[in-house]
Amino acid sequence: MTEDVTDFLRRMFRAALDAAAPASRVPPHLPPAPPGRTVVVGAGKAAAAMARAVEDHWQGAVSGVVVVPDGHGVTCRAIEVIEAAHPVPDGRATEAAARILAAVSGPGPDDLVLALISGGGSALLTLPAAGLTLADKQAVTAALLASGAAIADINCVRKHLSAVKGGRLAAATAPAKTVTLIVSDVPGDDPATVASGPTLGDATTLADANDVLARFAIDVPEPVAAHLARAENETPKPDAELFKGATPVIVAHAAMALDAAAGAARGAGAVVTILGDAIEGEARTVAAAHGAEAIAAAGAIAPGAAPRVLLSGGETTVTLAGSGAAGKGGRNGEYLLALALALDGHPGISAIACDTDGIDGTAEAAGAVLRPDSLARARARGIEAVEYLARHRSFDFFAALDDLVITGPTRTNVNDFRAIFIEAGAPEG
Repeated sequence: MTEDVTDFLRRMFRAALDAAAPASRVPPHLPPAPPGRTVVVGAGKAAAAMARAVEDHWQGAVSGVVVVPDGHGVTCRAIEVIEAAHPVPDGRATEAAARILAAVSGPGPDDLVLALISGGGSALLTLPAAGLTLADKQAVTAALLASGAAIADINCVRKHLSAVKGGRLAAATAPAKTVTLIVSDVPGDDPATVASGPTLGDATTLADANDVLARFAIDVPEPVAAHLARAENETPKPDAELFKGATPVIVAHAAMALDAAAGAARGAGAVVTILGDAIEGEARTVAAAHGAEAIAAAGAIAPGAAPRVLLSGGETTVTLAGSGAAGKGGRNGEYLLALALALDGHPGISAIACDTDGIDGTAEAAGAVLRPDSLARARARGIEAVEYLARHRSFDFFAALDDLVITGPTRTNVNDFRAIFIEAGAPEG
């Protein structure tokens, strides 16, 4: 392969993003126009791009409201786009949820509600259940995000504290037909988990939510504890009459993005192994396992043989509690920094790890690339990877090496993208 390895890694990432772009993924799944009105509502990092795709291809008039994180908006003609804070909700998210409820009020049986749902929607579609405040939800959300809990666990709790999530938005749309189009960012692609499933029945329970809080030792405000103790606050279940005829369609997901990246790699002559599209776990633990697998693969490549590419997706986690001062970065940077330590400068192995939404955690980068000489270049600058990993400073580490991947908001979200490239003939460690 004559292409620069770093350029090749970035090209695979771009292929993954293009495969999950709402502009191409939404139109084939649009339902027929109804006899009545069409109302579009949505929440998540891809919601505005999805709304624009609807407007560009819909036969007839549409109206509605979608909410996206700051910086993720696009211009729509008839559908209002509201921006709000993410991942911890703010007052704009509460206002947006109320506006969405108003948009679907008074539907008729001939009307269609088209719900555009993507990752990030849980924080953006925030309307606290009766008796709870925005401050209550902010406190619980922040604690869960720092705990290392998986997204399914976090969303289980969110559903049970919300007036719109966990299927409750669907109650406002009846008797109109509701079609939900989903860009999935959750491992396993359970449509009811993406953005906490506002239009779909919830299989989790109050007991499950309380178990999550207990397992991760989350100290919740008293109103939250009281709310989760009352049986009448249970979410509507999938077998409820409300959800009969509900149509969720996943239009983009991690496997689709990985397949596109694999096609780009094979086109360049590489042998590809997809390790999985739903990998979860602590980022540095996953990195250690992938590093060992990459080193083993490097040792098995004969001189002159095709290079290997290991691809994976899913959603890892980073536990901040008790770890000291937390720096800037996200789970993909943390994974890549831990991978650097696992590889320890192994010749011929490079990697990329990025969040497909373009924002890794709280950083303004999608992720970064790792080269065989990354640790050596860092040490030459007085930067020790072990110290930076302990303080969760992956952004600062890769910024110092000029190895960040900066895309800006991509307006899609199929979660983590990771690729490890192993040069042909790389020696054993």
